[in-house]
Amino acid sequence: MTGKVLITGGQQGIGLGIAQALHATGWEVALAAELSPQADTVKAALAAMPGATYHQHDVTDIASIAPLLAAVGPLRSLVSNAGVPAMMRGDLLDVAASSFDRCMDVNLRGAFFLAQAVARGMLEQPPAPYRSIIFITSVSAAMVSPDRAEYCISKAGAAMMAQAFAARLAPAGIGVFDIRPGIIATPMTASVAERYDSRIADGLVPARRWGQPGDIAQTILPLVQGDFAFATGAVIPVDGGLSIHRL
Repeated sequence: MTGKVLITGGQQGIGLGIAQALHATGWEVALAAELSPQADTVKAALAAMPGATYHQHDVTDIASIAPLLAAVGPLRSLVSNAGVPAMMRGDLLDVAASSFDRCMDVNLRGAFFLAQAVARGMLEQPPAPYRSIIFITSVSAAMVSPDRAEYCISKAGAAMMAQAFAARLAPAGIGVFDIRPGIIATPMTASVAERYDSRIADGLVPARRWGQPGDIAQTILPLVQGDFAFATGAVIPVDGGLSIHRL
């Protein structure tokens, strides 16, 4: 069972891994990001997925949501993946309003209003086939990092957002899930790779390795296909055991 899926931030990192996995199984993939269509990452992503489309879109621009969805067309699934980190790690007592607002605008506000518009469109469609909205949040929704508090706060809000959408859309048979990646090798984590290499090797992650975008992608596939339809609202950590409480 396939259809059209919109993936925000799908041109690189976790989003690209998800897009490639869905494309390989026959899904019609639409990517959305704020980058120019001429950006190297965008061109490389499209070259790897014949038939995929790209839509330049800033998730913080709420007014542009309607034109985006009109261009993309009816959706079977939304993977809300676009996100930004804290502008700078440091003491939370020194967090700048600009960094706080940026995390909230992209990771929470933009994600909310796009999902709201997608949900309205899904409710206007016939109840079959199965439809889904998947939020890529983070283990940081529940595991605090005081040196990037604004990011954690935005992801905690996004986790509650996923729960709210799950409760609202369950009567219509639309599945909503909260996927929480751990330490994943992506452009976002490249700047802290050296910091985490030794900690992962020492057991910070019980699996003792970095996560890969493909690890997230393999979790997404059964969710969009409806294999876990009755598990709507589920929170799924994909972190190699990072978030397991241990003594």
